[in-house]
Amino acid sequence: MSAHPNAAAAHDTPSGPTRRRRALLWGALVALLVVAQSLLVGLTVSYEGNRAQEQVEAAAAAAAADVKQALSRDLQNLQALLWNDPARPQWSAEAASLLHAHRELLRIERRDAKHGISDAIDSPFQAPVFTRIRREDIDLETEVACGAASRQASPVFSRSYFVPLPDGLGLEVMDVCMPVQRGGKIDGFMAATFALSAVLTESVGPQVLRDHELSFVEGDGTRLARIGLMRGSGVYVAERLIDLPGQTLQLRMDSVAGSPRLIPNLAVALVLGLSLALGVVVVLLVRDVRKRATAERALAESLAFRKAMEDSLVTGLRARDLQGRVTYVNPAFCQMVGFSAEEMIGRSTPLYWPPELADEYARRQAVRLGGEQPREDALQSAREGFETIFMRKNGERFAVLIFEAPLVDGAGLHTGWMSAVLDVSDQRRIEEISRQQQERLQATARLATVGEMASLLSHELNQPLAAIASYAAGSLNLMESRAADSDTTSLLRQATERIAEQAERAGRVIKSVHDFVRRREQAREAVRCDVLIDAVLPLVRLQSRKSGTRVEVDMPCPVPRVLCDCTMVEQVLLNLTRNGIQAMEGHTAPAHRELCIRVRQHHPRWVTFSVIDHGPGVAPDVAQRLFTPFFTTRSEGMGLGLSLCRTVIEQHGGALDFGSVAPTSGAGTATEFRFTLPAVAAERKEPPSHDAPREADAAPATAP
Repeated sequence: MSAHPNAAAAHDTPSGPTRRRRALLWGALVALLVVAQSLLVGLTVSYEGNRAQEQVEAAAAAAAADVKQALSRDLQNLQALLWNDPARPQWSAEAASLLHAHRELLRIERRDAKHGISDAIDSPFQAPVFTRIRREDIDLETEVACGAASRQASPVFSRSYFVPLPDGLGLEVMDVCMPVQRGGKIDGFMAATFALSAVLTESVGPQVLRDHELSFVEGDGTRLARIGLMRGSGVYVAERLIDLPGQTLQLRMDSVAGSPRLIPNLAVALVLGLSLALGVVVVLLVRDVRKRATAERALAESLAFRKAMEDSLVTGLRARDLQGRVTYVNPAFCQMVGFSAEEMIGRSTPLYWPPELADEYARRQAVRLGGEQPREDALQSAREGFETIFMRKNGERFAVLIFEAPLVDGAGLHTGWMSAVLDVSDQRRIEEISRQQQERLQATARLATVGEMASLLSHELNQPLAAIASYAAGSLNLMESRAADSDTTSLLRQATERIAEQAERAGRVIKSVHDFVRRREQAREAVRCDVLIDAVLPLVRLQSRKSGTRVEVDMPCPVPRVLCDCTMVEQVLLNLTRNGIQAMEGHTAPAHRELCIRVRQHHPRWVTFSVIDHGPGVAPDVAQRLFTPFFTTRSEGMGLGLSLCRTVIEQHGGALDFGSVAPTSGAGTATEFRFTLPAVAAERKEPPSHDAPREADAAPATAP
């Protein structure tokens, strides 16, 4: 029994205490999220402030070390000026060089024991600083430092003092005084003046100045000198003392960064955003459940629609897994092979494989299933397709064209192969009928060619037959005579030899025509170009001797090899040479009747054959219809020669065309008919026999 609908509805509806408990849980969850977010923001702001202060402290310590190191280096350079007690010109030159190398130094002075200035060098980078007020008037701090230096016998820095400049501004400077000793007694002093702002500029790197303001300050906070691209915000400040001989400088670093924001970094923003999105996700889950139910209904309808569509197709569909087992066939495929879906699904050796080809198909399938073919190559193979042989349930073999592509599941994993199968047996039957008709037409053309050559044969055979008759009559007369000496025997032998030669000549003429007419069809094979030309050359010379045409053969060395059907290509050569000879009859003077058969290999994959004559050329109106079947310019012609020639060459994958070229002799218009055939490389193997089953032409790595 099923429960009552109202009871089920009452069971699904939560009670009052349940609703309050759920609301309390949701409230506690929200309160925890708010507290956690508040603590997170507070801790993050505090952490960001401490980290910024630590960065300023570290930068201030590094800047103080840089300033002290720079001043110590300058002090060493100044002491070096006193080494070896240099003469005044040398001291002046070295002091000027030192001022040029260090911009923070403004002035270097030589003083006597009573602090009188004996020599002074100013910096070349700005005007002398002691112009508005004389040096002697603001010399108090320097004299104090020199007094301390005299007592300590070492350099001493003075307190900083302000020097006004002519432009209304001024500089905060400080001096360093170094005693000059001779013979263990102080004989004088050397004083150097530093600009405090230049000391900061030359000592601290630009990366620090981009984010901080640096300044020298006094103990009460009075700023003596400052540098920096921007003013400090006063939030993150660090101070360091720089201990110098006789003086202590106080360095202040003020960061341009202000107080941390409420959301100081991306991590806090992400956490807050995710917390806010959490509530949205709950709402979206409810909507997702409803959408999922709707999608499932739509999927069921889509599957039903796809099933109806596949059942209505006339193209066979077949799916296989990675082990080669058939997993799906549509009704069209079942109708095509005559087996039911139950008979085929789950079998690794399909029933529609012909028994005589089952082993070969199994090997090809194993290669296909065992190899890792890139997806792009698999898709390209699916677009091209391949042909093979299947067997119907009644044992009938038929040709099919298969387009196969990888079968990918929803996760993108390769799970098998999907094949579209087309029955092309009727198409192949029509192609076979067309091929047979083409062969009959070509045989008719050959017979027509032989008929046109009948007159040539009678002319060629008359001469050897007349010679045979003459030699035979002479031999009879010699035998009837009673003289049987050695001279008569020698004459009889010579006459008999001439009879044999002329008979052999007549036989060769007849054999050339016989071989051309009765030659059996051959498969395509690799053959030298000179063999093709030598096969038709006797027949060409028959017609050329009648018209007085010279035949020239031009081939490279080594002679290239081509892959072709010898019989068909020989017919093409014969048709083109006959046309060239006939074109020169009646239009070209006998002295200029020359036919050239040329072979060239301008490309590694193709060999070009050319037949060049010196006839009147091809008129423009004739050129448009030259390769049209049954079109001819001769009253006795059939109009099939050039049409069949182009068909034969295109079946070999080549091309046949014509054009005018520079004449090789003194007169006439040179017309060239040329065609191409596939070349055979030196390492290329012989092609397979056409007697093999047609399915063997498919790629061996493609499973049937």
